[in-house]
Amino acid sequence: MDPIRLDVKTRTGSYPVWIAAGLTGRLAPLIQESGVTGRRFLVSSPGIWRLHGSAIARALPGTEVVLVPDGERAKQLPTVSRIYEALIRAEADRASAVIAFGGGVIGDMAGFAAATYLRGVQLVQLPSTLLAQVDSAIGGKVGVNHALGKNLIGAFYPPRLVAIDPLLLATLPRREFRAGLYEVVKYGVIASADLFDRIGRETPAIFNREPDALIPLIADSCRIKADVVGQDEHESGLRRVLNFGHTAGHALEAATKYRRFRHGEAVAYGMLAAAHLAVARGAMPEADRGRLAALIGQLGPMPSVADIRVPDLLQAIRRDKKVVNGRLHFVLPLAIGRTAVVDDVTEKELSAALTAIGCAG
Repeated sequence: MDPIRLDVKTRTGSYPVWIAAGLTGRLAPLIQESGVTGRRFLVSSPGIWRLHGSAIARALPGTEVVLVPDGERAKQLPTVSRIYEALIRAEADRASAVIAFGGGVIGDMAGFAAATYLRGVQLVQLPSTLLAQVDSAIGGKVGVNHALGKNLIGAFYPPRLVAIDPLLLATLPRREFRAGLYEVVKYGVIASADLFDRIGRETPAIFNREPDALIPLIADSCRIKADVVGQDEHESGLRRVLNFGHTAGHALEAATKYRRFRHGEAVAYGMLAAAHLAVARGAMPEADRGRLAALIGQLGPMPSVADIRVPDLLQAIRRDKKVVNGRLHFVLPLAIGRTAVVDDVTEKELSAALTAIGCAG
């Protein structure tokens, strides 16, 4: 299959997204073509580096490596400070580039470091998880969590290049892979009924990571995100649709101190809650809510929410960055392939929806 190139075009500039099996081996010329010519500092985690470090070292000789802890609990300013320290000790200058090699957490932290070190150095995203390949590596949102909420500290900082190699997913644990698929389901609900249906039809081939099934799935998700980001880079309008499922999802992550859920799992619960709310309003047919629930169930088991209290989730939602002027901007599904953003969802509605997905009232 020939390499796929997509271009993310925004008012602040454009950058390519390359997708191809085996792309890791061609990183050096791709990075050079993107205009990155200074010293390279690759930020990753020890676990990812053990799996793929030798291949990256062959592809990018001379690159300096910075390893930091991974996972949502590590996605904090102290971890980013470790990246700063490594860059400062190495005397990295403004011509240097940070290469984020890992999942969404590494991409967000390394991206935030790139955005803020010396007021900005070049950034390359090399995502190694399905969730990062279909979502977080594209769009330029970088940042860290705070103890009181997810992604409350961050910036919009586009990369110079996103290089997606599906072969990196061969070592991804099944649970992590499944968590990424929930984000693909999100894209199906917000923009493509065909993509949604394909996930259900091709589930075995997708889990087997067969390129003919997986690469189109990744490419379609990237196209949808690139189109949305191109129209609304800074999330002032249309881009809010990408937050479908994230309001309750982020609350679930915060309420459990980022220990229980993979991000995609929390988003899956958030999508189910949003669908319950939409059906209760008469905005979404029950049949479509059922299809969404069936597909999420088909993909596999998720952690329980039975012991998570609704009042704790509502408190987390009040601190959500999607609250603007005291009003929560909430993505409401209208049908498979279509959503709307509303700002009149009440806590009573949220409470009922969270109870409907199994949370403790």
